[in-house]
Amino acid sequence: MTADPTTAGHAAGSPPALPGLDPAWSRTLAVADATGTKHTWHVLDNGVTDPVGTLLCVHGNPTWSYLWRRLLAAAPPGWRVIAPDQLGMGWSDRLAAPRPLRQRVADLGDLTAALGVTGPVVTVGHDWGGVISLGWALEHRADLRGVVLCNTAVAMPEGDWGPVLIRAADAPGVRAAVTVGTPVFVRATTALSRPALPAEVRRAFAAPYRSRARRRSVGDFVADIPFSPGHPSRAAQEAIAEGIRDLDVPALLLWGPRDPVFGERYLTDLRGRLPQARLHRYEGASHLLPEDAPQYADAVAQWVTDLGTDRAVPDRPAAPADGTARRLWSALEERSDDDAAAVVEVGGATVIWSALAARVRHLAAGLAAAGVRPGQRVALLVEPSADLTAAVYAVWRAGGVVVVADKGLGFAGMRRALRSAAGDAVIGSGKGLAAARLMGLPGIRVAAGPRALGAAHTLDDLEALGRSAPVPAEVPVDDDCAVLFTSGATGPAKGVVYTHRQAAAQIDLVRSAYDLTPGDRLVAAFAPFAILGPALGIGSAVPDVDVTAPGSLTAAALADAAAAVEATVVFASPAALRRVAATAEKLSAAQRQALERVRLLMSAGAPVPASLLRSLRTLLPAADAHTPYGMTEVLPVADISLPGIEAAGDGEGVCVGAPLPGVSVRISPLSPDGRADGPLTELPGTLGEVCVRAAHVKDRYDALWALERATSRDAGWHRTGDVGHLDAEGRLWIEGRLQHVVTTAAGPVTPVGIEQRVERLEGVSAVAAVGVGPAGAQVVAVVVVPSGGRRRTRGRSRPRLAGPDLADAVRSVAGVDVAAVLTVPALPVDIRHQSKVDRGEVARRAARALAGARAPRRA
Repeated sequence: MTADPTTAGHAAGSPPALPGLDPAWSRTLAVADATGTKHTWHVLDNGVTDPVGTLLCVHGNPTWSYLWRRLLAAAPPGWRVIAPDQLGMGWSDRLAAPRPLRQRVADLGDLTAALGVTGPVVTVGHDWGGVISLGWALEHRADLRGVVLCNTAVAMPEGDWGPVLIRAADAPGVRAAVTVGTPVFVRATTALSRPALPAEVRRAFAAPYRSRARRRSVGDFVADIPFSPGHPSRAAQEAIAEGIRDLDVPALLLWGPRDPVFGERYLTDLRGRLPQARLHRYEGASHLLPEDAPQYADAVAQWVTDLGTDRAVPDRPAAPADGTARRLWSALEERSDDDAAAVVEVGGATVIWSALAARVRHLAAGLAAAGVRPGQRVALLVEPSADLTAAVYAVWRAGGVVVVADKGLGFAGMRRALRSAAGDAVIGSGKGLAAARLMGLPGIRVAAGPRALGAAHTLDDLEALGRSAPVPAEVPVDDDCAVLFTSGATGPAKGVVYTHRQAAAQIDLVRSAYDLTPGDRLVAAFAPFAILGPALGIGSAVPDVDVTAPGSLTAAALADAAAAVEATVVFASPAALRRVAATAEKLSAAQRQALERVRLLMSAGAPVPASLLRSLRTLLPAADAHTPYGMTEVLPVADISLPGIEAAGDGEGVCVGAPLPGVSVRISPLSPDGRADGPLTELPGTLGEVCVRAAHVKDRYDALWALERATSRDAGWHRTGDVGHLDAEGRLWIEGRLQHVVTTAAGPVTPVGIEQRVERLEGVSAVAAVGVGPAGAQVVAVVVVPSGGRRRTRGRSRPRLAGPDLADAVRSVAGVDVAAVLTVPALPVDIRHQSKVDRGEVARRAARALAGARAPRRA
């Protein structure tokens, strides 16, 4: 390794051997600046000659080009990747004097000229390298093809004083000590990541900054941040910030939401200046996005590859022309003279159709008069109620976009979801507005009840205002109408965007598939489903149940809701139905009579055992039991009745029935390593990822460009992440999730069939089959909940090795080689449905238990 220089102006040479860094990429070259002074730069360069394009990667402070090592490794074919160490940083020359922003932009231009860089160029910037890369972009528009930015800022939003951590480092008497005199600033930057970066990576980032002399530019960089209007670099920074508004090239924003340096306000500012930008938020990532989300490199490579192509616009099945398309409020308006019950609050108010229709019109007009504009997002933090229903339809009628993240996500999950949606307004109850304040949600506040917590309006105020204001014009059917969040059962909850056309197509399919008429009434034990009542033209009620604990629904609560609305249809999750079946003996004669009127029972959210549906026959004797299959991204996809389940019999996985009319299902076959990379097929018996095409498939994922790109890579098809197969009768069988496929040396193994076979054993209550070990050489571990234990839990429990009798019984029926059988008192599940087993967490616990297991412990 080259010794540290102690004199400014001397080069440090090349970096030592570091993890992930190919020595062949490292080079140095001397470049003269505008004054004629030569400086030696250190550059990482993948050395592609005659490139189809160049990625110019600019690091911030106090990192260096090591930050971009994964992007050099993942470069798309034919693309050159250049990642310089800025002067005074990394392994480039140390400087005799500070380098202001304008000079750093010019330095970068001098370097690219010396390297012979010509268009097309895509700039990639992080931290303060973002604004420098954008400065280069503005001065080289003829060569510019696109810009990529990771956790950076080009301006301080109005009223903002700059990142708190950076201002603290720039405080008088502090900067010299923490940035130059000691390695505190250098070390603190790599300490922001959670989970912590490997020690060797932290040492690699600190390697160029081992002495005070080598850290001088770290302090100079902080000093050059233009916090005040009179700062020497303020004019250059403002010119760049305003200049990028005119950049007409594609842009990609990759963001770590946990960044304590560049928070949400900086992302909002960037999106305002680059409205064409695609965005992907890597939940859990912090400031060092390229370290916290290593997959960013593949996302950039894919985005760059797409720049040279015209990716087909998803061609969903034909929908009605604009003039004939039904709207989400069409059925509500058709019943505007009807005095039947539309929304029933169990133990509370009953709202008739005519009153609901009038209230929605007035609220829509009031929202528009109060400043809610078409396309603006409105977060709804109102408990299931008539107020919630009216607010949802009023926002739609006003052209707004409802943002729905139910309480089942928990406070942290809701905060993460709602902040990612970047709303413009919040409608909330007292508790909802308090939560919005704690979450730091932006936008105006509307109280669903008495004015509270700084609310600018109440729903009653807006309704009164709307009586003398015009109802807004209907927005186009291809405008957004909703951002709905997934359950979070397979990772952080994902925002799913629907347009009016897609949501209306879903309503039409549900209505026709289940023969719903205005004479039907719905009890929805899953609160978000109750919102669909007015769109379907049927009355609805939500039972008295904690939405964060669907398993708390009792038969009495379900019966009371059914009586209140004279229900003919019930929708509930499997966890809710188990509790209903378990408490049925406590029903009164009147409650039983209310349930006897139900003609249709629907259950979804997780596999629904036929035994559970059969157990409900005495409680709901007239009900035709159905289990729709789908997900937040597309619901429903397929459907099967209890007789259909019984006719299908046992198989590999759960039979979810045939695709519904207008829905096409194909399978993308699995490769031996568990990837779904085969061409779409409907060949019976082919195992792979389930892909769906329908008019009601979601429009896109919100702020998750990379995920959207991956799941829609077959034009017009949505890759669901579920794995399964089609049988000879065209029925779909689900065998698990793609990320839960066990990649054994003999090939991929799916978990659901194993779990079903083991669950049939006497003395077994619940099962999870998971993979343990490295990908491609995993072994199957079966984790069993013995009878008498809790079936599901959100808490932690330590697996123990099963006794020989249970282990032998499991192995005899599993149908695959089983390396280990363990027992736990309960399995971790999702919050929303309390039915989806978190196999990833089960696998982690099983691996820890097996790694530490010494002798079998009887269970």
